[in-house]
Amino acid sequence: MKHLCTALFLFLFLMLQLTVNKALAQSGEVRGRLYDHKNNQAIPYANIIIDGQPTHGTTSDSAGNFILRKIDPGYVRLVVSVLGYEKKVTADFLVTKSHTVFFDIALDESAVNLQTVEVRPSLNEKKEESPLSVQSLSIQEIEKSPGANRDISKVIQSLPGVAQTVSFRNDIVVRGGGPGENRFYLDGVEIPNINHFATQGSSGGSAGIINVDFIRQIDLYSSSFQARRGNTLSSVLEMTQIDGSKDKWGGRFTIGSSDVGLTLNGPVSKNSTLIFSVRRSYLQFLFSALKLPFLPTYNDYQLKYKWNITPKDQLSLISIGSLDNSKLNTGIKNPDESQRYILGYLPDYYQWSYTIGLVYRHFRKKGNDTWVLSRNMLDNEETKYSGNIEVPDSLILKLKSQEIENKFRYEGVTDLHNWKISYGAGLEYAVYTNHTYQKVFLRDSVRLLDYSSFLDLWKYSAFGQVGRGLFDEKLQLSLGLRFDGNTYSGLMSNPLSQASPRFSASYRFAKAWYLNFNTGRYYQLPAYTTLGFRDNKGTLVNDSLGIRYISCDHIVLGLEYQYRANAKVSLEGFYKYYRHYPMSLYDSVSLASKGSDFGISGDEPVLSVSKGRAYGFEVLFRDIKLFGFNVILSYTFVRSEFTNFYGTYIPSSWDNRNLLNFTVSRTFKYNWQVGLKYRYAGGGPVYPMGL
Repeated sequence: MKHLCTALFLFLFLMLQLTVNKALAQSGEVRGRLYDHKNNQAIPYANIIIDGQPTHGTTSDSAGNFILRKIDPGYVRLVVSVLGYEKKVTADFLVTKSHTVFFDIALDESAVNLQTVEVRPSLNEKKEESPLSVQSLSIQEIEKSPGANRDISKVIQSLPGVAQTVSFRNDIVVRGGGPGENRFYLDGVEIPNINHFATQGSSGGSAGIINVDFIRQIDLYSSSFQARRGNTLSSVLEMTQIDGSKDKWGGRFTIGSSDVGLTLNGPVSKNSTLIFSVRRSYLQFLFSALKLPFLPTYNDYQLKYKWNITPKDQLSLISIGSLDNSKLNTGIKNPDESQRYILGYLPDYYQWSYTIGLVYRHFRKKGNDTWVLSRNMLDNEETKYSGNIEVPDSLILKLKSQEIENKFRYEGVTDLHNWKISYGAGLEYAVYTNHTYQKVFLRDSVRLLDYSSFLDLWKYSAFGQVGRGLFDEKLQLSLGLRFDGNTYSGLMSNPLSQASPRFSASYRFAKAWYLNFNTGRYYQLPAYTTLGFRDNKGTLVNDSLGIRYISCDHIVLGLEYQYRANAKVSLEGFYKYYRHYPMSLYDSVSLASKGSDFGISGDEPVLSVSKGRAYGFEVLFRDIKLFGFNVILSYTFVRSEFTNFYGTYIPSSWDNRNLLNFTVSRTFKYNWQVGLKYRYAGGGPVYPMGL
């Protein structure tokens, strides 16, 4: 009966896909606007064609607007060229017959002679501040990624240097760094975690919150972080969203392997649009039918409202949130050994979170200013009874914790005589609360933790970065400096103690050949769960133990060959050196090796004494149009080691050594898509019992 239900579900799902694909068999339309990236000035009389269809094109009018009609449904790219600006190939986007696609395109001024201008496709577009260790994925690649189930955390695991923990979690491990060393931004608004059932104190979870219907492009920085991005050691994930439809309201209903969702988008007024979605999982029904020991349910929403106040002023409202609940399936009759084990240690979870942010952008003649005001909140509750019998004497764990952050950030960009100058500052007010009752088994005995914690602190930052191209833009240089501090303790209050310089260079020594370099020092504040940990007397334990910022020095050298548009081969070597990583006093293990389990991470006494190093190299071959196939092939060799209590370097939990990823996909007639993904990861370290 179970197999029959599964087969019926797959048949209905394929029929739904077939119906949708047939509905897309008519022509679509694309409207958009060309504008100068730095000042939003309209770019008139530019040529716009569909990539691969040179006869299918148009020209922008005096206001920079353009219209392309009678486009076959599917994923397309646009090629834009105009005197005085770099020629550009856009990221992929989906055209359907159901509604007009609005796609505004930003161009960069050309600083060199017209005859020497190179095409800058989206895949190979270089940033002065980050000329290497950056990978971009378009919506087409996100949608087509085999086995990813439209989950961004799983999609980026196809990129070089990105490892995973176990198959049922979305931990992101980049170049040997822990899962808590990453930062996520949605249209410039920081999101603490992008997963359902998030691990408090880290960044993992079991399923992605981000609805890819909203996403236009994602950029993963595994080093070479811009000075405007702080509090990270291993990666920054920038997600750019689409705007709502400007002509009429439309919607999309989706059925995935684990959830159902509805997306609506359309105009609110002449100059404003809205896109909104809600999703709900049905995993609890599938897990119950399969007699799994836990029954998870998740819900989420996402919205973007954009108002073009004037040609020089824009306001966006960004928000995303989730509500998660996981209960134990105690109704299983005669559970087997595996089921009994899971029922014995998993607690009941209840968790909700949200982020809401306002982004105001003003364009000037020689640059632009961005103000971001946001608030995010996480509420996490866990309960566990011995034998799952809810009586007071059998209570093992009862946790209720909240994290609240209120943030303000200003970013400015100015072009001054071929110098690109960026600068800004940030201010945050954070509140952390925790009420914990827990019986912990330590050193052959049971210890009771019973405490309440309240912690509030201010965080402040400032940054500046300057870049310039030399020798007809063949050499690109960038120098940045960032300062961070907070009011938690005297060890971290002085921003000069957390000065983080960074420098990058990119040299095009032959046509399509680049030599790239970056070095920098980056800082990250330990998790609130560690900062706010108290003993049963109410003492702020880790403050008294001298906890401080974690620092990491990066050195990266790369060679890149862009043999044609949207295709490249690259080789990068990297070295990361960590200082002041918190080390647990419970088990003498660096927190760098933790954070990949459900619940909460970092709520323990620590000393900021662990050092670490992660080093290796990456080889990447990427071609969007290799005989009609989209191919990503990467190999990473990585070593990740941190010191133990005795100062000896030992392999961390992320010392996989060998990571091999191969992803290939192709679109056939009637928008049928076929994809294949192969992944090999070396196993983590194994230690003999007693060590």
